[in-house]
Amino acid sequence: MKTFHKGGVHPNDNKLNADAPAQVLPFDGTYCILVSQHLGAPSTPIVKKGDKVKRGQPLTENTAFLSSVVHAPVSGTVQNVAEAPDAGNFARPAIFIQPDGDEAADFISDDPTLDREIRLSPAEIIERVKAMGIVGLGGACFPTHVKLSIPKDCKAEYLLVNGVECEPYLIDDYRLMLDKPDEILVGVSILMKALSVDKAIIGIEANKPKAIALLKGKAAYDGISVEVLKMKYPQGAEKQLVKALTGREVPSGKLPINAGCVIQNVGTCFAVYEAVQKHKPLTERLVTVTGPLVKEPRNFWVKIGTPVSALVEACGGLPENTGKIIAGGPMMGKALPHLDVPVTKGLSALLLLPDEQAHRRTPAHCIRCGKCVAACPMGLEPYLLHAAVLNKRMDLCERHHITDCIECGCCQYTCPSFRPLLDTLRLGKNTVNQIIRNRNTTK
Repeated sequence: MKTFHKGGVHPNDNKLNADAPAQVLPFDGTYCILVSQHLGAPSTPIVKKGDKVKRGQPLTENTAFLSSVVHAPVSGTVQNVAEAPDAGNFARPAIFIQPDGDEAADFISDDPTLDREIRLSPAEIIERVKAMGIVGLGGACFPTHVKLSIPKDCKAEYLLVNGVECEPYLIDDYRLMLDKPDEILVGVSILMKALSVDKAIIGIEANKPKAIALLKGKAAYDGISVEVLKMKYPQGAEKQLVKALTGREVPSGKLPINAGCVIQNVGTCFAVYEAVQKHKPLTERLVTVTGPLVKEPRNFWVKIGTPVSALVEACGGLPENTGKIIAGGPMMGKALPHLDVPVTKGLSALLLLPDEQAHRRTPAHCIRCGKCVAACPMGLEPYLLHAAVLNKRMDLCERHHITDCIECGCCQYTCPSFRPLLDTLRLGKNTVNQIIRNRNTTK
């Protein structure tokens, strides 16, 4: 089986609700749609209090190329345009909508019939993807139209489709591959046309045999193949996926396109199908609710703006011994401060951990065992970078490529002294990136 060969770890996959069919989550309360749900410049609201909106109607407009708009997940009345807490408990601009039904905007097609014919040109596909607010659903929420706009000095040769889902507990990509395989494959073909490439590879880890067999059986599209990947975290990280599927290396400080590759998540492929073939904006997504104590781990189709409390209640309520609620997986997810956070485009899962698993152990002195170095998939020296950050040696951090850190957490996972390596490296990486930006600005 194919894989990357530098570092990585093997946590238990804990796919508790892999066989739970996705259900539509009903919710008739107030929706809170955060204005900025993507990497890049925030968009600007174009609605005001009292306005009537229809499902799919744009609520914002772009103010920059690296930006993405949001749309109304339901029809109803704009209650307010104000601030609301995001997943980090920071106040962010938001639009509140009180629903009054499910009337769709005129341009949306709710016809469930599979549409295989791609009628738009590459430029029209990119423009449609931009207008429908499609972002990468693998976690980073990078605006998809930007990723499809290849720089003049680069050439795309491969479209790599990420169906790996190597994070423990996460299962929404797997369910999507089982429930919407044909739509995903048409979405892949649309992206291939937008990129003008004739080769696409769908990478799936070996612990998803049903999805592998299903997509292999249906992938009768020109240039699309399915590759089985060895179970190893972080197999789904961009640079590791490029190495595993093509054998190419992404240079330090560069992007996959510099190795001739563009990567899209299977969820993004489905969203692109919906946007291009059905003219549907990204107003809902698949979210899994899971954890060792969850009474009924389930997978839901959830409208953007739904409070996460509604998902927890639909799974039997908050377990009594819950110590932490994580948005995402245990390796790279972020702990939520409360349940009043709205669902965003980037929320793949809610992981409820019992109290005994929710607390860090007391860190001890580094014993220079080298386990963090062996586990780092980027070939970094986390123990050295950790010490450099603590001693404010940002010059040393930059020289030893701290900006190449993908924040996967492998170093901290393997550390026998329970050092907070990931936290420190993330802080140092952000600081060095700011130093580099300031230096480039003054040139």
